[in-house]
Amino acid sequence: MGRAKADSNKPSEEKLPEWAEHEIKSVQFGDEQVIKRSGYILDTYENDFKIDIQLYEPLPDNRTIIEGLDVPKSMSIGEFMKGVVYEFEIKMFKGELSIRLVEFLKTKFSLDMDAIYRFELEDLQLMEIESDVSFSPPMSTEAGNDIDEV
Repeated sequence: MGRAKADSNKPSEEKLPEWAEHEIKSVQFGDEQVIKRSGYILDTYENDFKIDIQLYEPLPDNRTIIEGLDVPKSMSIGEFMKGVVYEFEIKMFKGELSIRLVEFLKTKFSLDMDAIYRFELEDLQLMEIESDVSFSPPMSTEAGNDIDEV
């Protein structure tokens, strides 16, 4: 008897054991660390009160993109502008994983991960970035040659 068609096309995906799933879902986050970084909004999810952002300077864990950043319900996501430079004040929470889970993820999934992070937006300020382009009228080439000779 041959294999069922659904089985033959399905990649063999190893699932996490129950103990690992339980640890990940119940990780205890430590004290918050408030971090200020500049960047811009990639996407907004008004119904979920979440945004995706790109940062110019990396966070302590070296990431420069945060997906699903929690936004307080007191802020109006509809007023956020994509692609505009903001200074973000972000609460970062870190939850350490057990040595057993760290080794399991490294061995079974080649995943080097020792902690889980959660992020919340504390505040954001629109930054006024000066353009490199000067708004003064261009100087003529003759004006550039007015150098006093010594």
